[in-house]
Amino acid sequence: MAPSDNFENQPAQSNAVDAMESNYDEVVDSFEALKLNEDLLRGIYSYGFERPSAIQQRGIKPIIENHDTIGQAQSGTGKTATFSIAALQLIDYSLLSCQILILAPTRELAQQIQKVVLALGDYLKVQCHACVGGTIVRDDVMKLKAGVHMVVGTPGRVYDMIDKKALLTHKIKLFILDEADEMLSRGFKGQIHEVFRRMPPDVQVALFSATMPNEILELTTKFMRSPKRILVKKDELTLEGIKQFYVMIDKEEFKFDTLCDLYESVTITQAIIYCNTRRKVDMLTSKMQERDFTVSSMHGDMGQNERDLIMREFRSGSTRVLITTDLLARGIDVQQVSLVINYDLPMSPDNYIHRIGRSGRFGRKGVAINFLTPMDMEAMKNIENYYNTQIEEMPAEIGEYM
Repeated sequence: MAPSDNFENQPAQSNAVDAMESNYDEVVDSFEALKLNEDLLRGIYSYGFERPSAIQQRGIKPIIENHDTIGQAQSGTGKTATFSIAALQLIDYSLLSCQILILAPTRELAQQIQKVVLALGDYLKVQCHACVGGTIVRDDVMKLKAGVHMVVGTPGRVYDMIDKKALLTHKIKLFILDEADEMLSRGFKGQIHEVFRRMPPDVQVALFSATMPNEILELTTKFMRSPKRILVKKDELTLEGIKQFYVMIDKEEFKFDTLCDLYESVTITQAIIYCNTRRKVDMLTSKMQERDFTVSSMHGDMGQNERDLIMREFRSGSTRVLITTDLLARGIDVQQVSLVINYDLPMSPDNYIHRIGRSGRFGRKGVAINFLTPMDMEAMKNIENYYNTQIEEMPAEIGEYM
C-alpha cells in the first residue's frame, strides 16, 4: 500500500503495525475447561502439552464458539496448536468432505501445520491434506476427490484446486489464515481475495498475524463479522531471534566432556545450564568445580535465602555459569545470558520455551544448545513441531554465534 501523503494519518498507521486493540480477555487456563472432545484431549496430552500457552488460553475458545477471531502473536508462542485444536473440535468426523481450510505463506509452514494437525488429531482419525506448490497436481486432485476433513496449503495451489473443482468449498465452515502479514508481503493478496470469494457466505474466519499492517485491517473489515481480537503481548515468551542447535552425543556419560570442550572453545559472558534432576545439578556442579570452572548451582532443595544470594551473584555477573533445574526456569530472565545449554532435554515441551525463550520486547538474541543422546531424537522432533521451529546441528564455528 502506498504511504499516505497526509501526514496527519501517519500515527494511526504506525499503531496499526504495532498492535491492534484487544477486545476479548477471557482466559481458560486448562484444556479440560474447554470441554473438548475426549479423543482430542488424548491427542493434546500425547503430544506433550500440559497446560495452554498464553495464546491458547485466549484463542481456542472464541473459535470453538464460532466467533470470527483475529490473533496477534509471534511465531514460537503456540499459535499453530491454537487454531489446530479449535479446528479439530469443530469437524464433523462422520462427514468426509473439506470443512476446514487453512492458508499459510510457505510450503514448509503448510506441511508443518499438517504435521501438528495429524499428531493432535491422531485419535480422531482426522484426514488432513497439504496442498502446496512443488508437488504433483494429479496427486492433490486424487487425494481431494477421495475426501478429507481439512486442507492446509499455500494460496496459489489451494486456489488452483478450487478452480479445478477438486477442492469443493460448500461444506467449509472455518477458514483460517496463518501468518497473514507474511502472505500479503509475499504478494498473495489477489489469491487470498479469490479464495475468500469461493467460501460459503456464512463461513467463520480466523486470522493470525505477528503484525497488523493496514492491509490486514482492510482484509478483516472486508471479510470478518465482529471479530474477537486477541493480542498476545510482546513480552510473552518467544523463540524468535534465538539460534537453536543440538549436539548428538552417543552416551549420557560423554555429555560432561562435550560440555568441557564447549566451555573451552567459546567465550561465555553468561550461561545457564539446565538438568532434569537436582541430583544431576549437584553432580555436574562438583565435576565442573573439580576441573576449576567457576560455576554456581541452584535447585528446589535449597532455602530461599541461599537461592536469592546465588541469583544476585549471577545477575551482577560475579558468577558466569548457573546450573539449575526446570523448577526455576520460569523465574529467570537475566538480560545478559547469551547461552542456554539443555544438558538434559526438558521432560515436557512446555518447559522448553521457559528455559530458552525470551521476552520479545527486549529483542535480545541468544543461543541455545541441546545435548541429545539417540533416545532424545523423538523428543526433539516433538519440540520442533510444538513450537514450529528448527533446531539445527551445532556448527564447528559455534563461537561466531555468541
